[in-house]
Amino acid sequence: MNEENAMRGIRYWSADDRPREKMLSKGSQALSDAELLAILIATGTRNATALDLSKRLLQLCDNRLMTLGRKDVKELSAMVSGIGSAKAITIAAALELGRRYSNEQPAEQESIRSSAQAAAVFSPMLSAITHEEFWVLLLNRSNKPITKFKVGLGGVHQTPVDCRLILKQAVLHLASAMVLCHNHPSGNCVPSSADKSLTRTIIDAARLLEIKVIDHIIIAGNNYYSFSDENTLDV
Repeated sequence: MNEENAMRGIRYWSADDRPREKMLSKGSQALSDAELLAILIATGTRNATALDLSKRLLQLCDNRLMTLGRKDVKELSAMVSGIGSAKAITIAAALELGRRYSNEQPAEQESIRSSAQAAAVFSPMLSAITHEEFWVLLLNRSNKPITKFKVGLGGVHQTPVDCRLILKQAVLHLASAMVLCHNHPSGNCVPSSADKSLTRTIIDAARLLEIKVIDHIIIAGNNYYSFSDENTLDV
């Protein structure tokens, strides 16, 4: 692709350089993040192509999709000239679909045997959000997932959790075990004293119903903390 064609717009590029045509001929995996984003942006401005806009947007997000995913519609539309509310809504919708796709459970679930498997269940929906959420994954006797549900939605530092709601759902679904999980938007995955106290409360209450808490996962960006791995479930 030469400089002249770049200045004249994407429609003048060769088929191999145009994101849509490249995707048709080579598949979506052949496209860079910027090229996939350019397809969503669709049109550029008088002085910049859709690909130029997508590259600028990614650069402002340190070329990290996780950082981009933290932006709301107003933030996206204010970051780069040429990306208005319509384009921002399209980008935000695509990122939300990606999160939901990653979060969707297959018909046949594998047994949860490690902290990495447990973290993989929650990471797609909790790693990029900027507020705390508390979730519970219910398991059967084979440690296969039954369902997962949110029990708390809070601010940046703390999430209120009602232990009774957790146990009610566990009983209704005849669960034999559960995995607790919440996120730390700060990026620090080390549990606080409040995290430890809440974990202890839920463990003790669940034990009365012969339901075992096999782990509590704290998601912090790309990292996680496992109470089970660190032998702190009984602390």
